[in-house]
Amino acid sequence: MRKHFLMSIAAAVVAALTLVPAHAADDTAMPAAGQAAPAFTLPSQDGTPISLSQYKGKWVVLYFYPRDMTPGCTIEAHKFQDSLSQFEAKNAVILGVSVDSSDSHKQFCAKDGLTFHLLSDTSHSVVSAYGSLGSFGDVVIANRNTFLIDPQGNIKQVWVKVNPADSASEVLAAIP
Repeated sequence: MRKHFLMSIAAAVVAALTLVPAHAADDTAMPAAGQAAPAFTLPSQDGTPISLSQYKGKWVVLYFYPRDMTPGCTIEAHKFQDSLSQFEAKNAVILGVSVDSSDSHKQFCAKDGLTFHLLSDTSHSVVSAYGSLGSFGDVVIANRNTFLIDPQGNIKQVWVKVNPADSASEVLAAIP
């Protein structure tokens, strides 16, 4: 009986640890079109701090993605990279954000020839501020959402659960 009791307690503890994640997904409401974009500063793949405020006067494509070097994330990054000159012609910058480390981003950029900034949000603060915190099992990730921020710093359009193959072209079409 004591063995059964101890096993029940152990099972309850494991279940509690599994069901109550350290980071609750989607606690913060997603900002909507027309609202001011939440300010942030995050390190890029080379460790340089990148702030939203440094792009005032430009369009900003802020896209959140789950993990470096995974199939869907690689497709999405390549689509943005392939269209980079078209974005630049429209006075737009591309910023990718995940919860991966700057070192992981550096490897991803080197492996896949990515030249735009990938930002590391290991504290999940920006991912949360943009309502994009998610999980895959017990692994915390950024949900695949994209925000188009206008030159005045306001959210122009939001795409939720984007298709990695179509995201870049849809965002590019939305920039005047």
